[in-house]
Amino acid sequence: MAGEESNGFLAEIVEIKAKTGVYGEIYQCLTKILDGPDKGRVILRNIKGPVFNGMLIVLRETEREAKEIRARR
Repeated sequence: MAGEESNGFLAEIVEIKAKTGVYGEIYQCLTKILDGPDKGRVILRNIKGPVFNGMLIVLRETEREAKEIRARR
């Protein structure tokens, strides 16, 4: 928000759901928010770079959630 200063929100990767991106560099992960107003909430996020289950990450915001990737037919 305007004027609001935040260093981010700590989150843990619970499950890696899919690999996406043109070169497979984006991972779609279920992440559990560990602090902030949404503490305990599990959301789907796209994360770039190497990831693993149990990894702690910092999210700048927790309002947005990624759309689930579906296989083509």
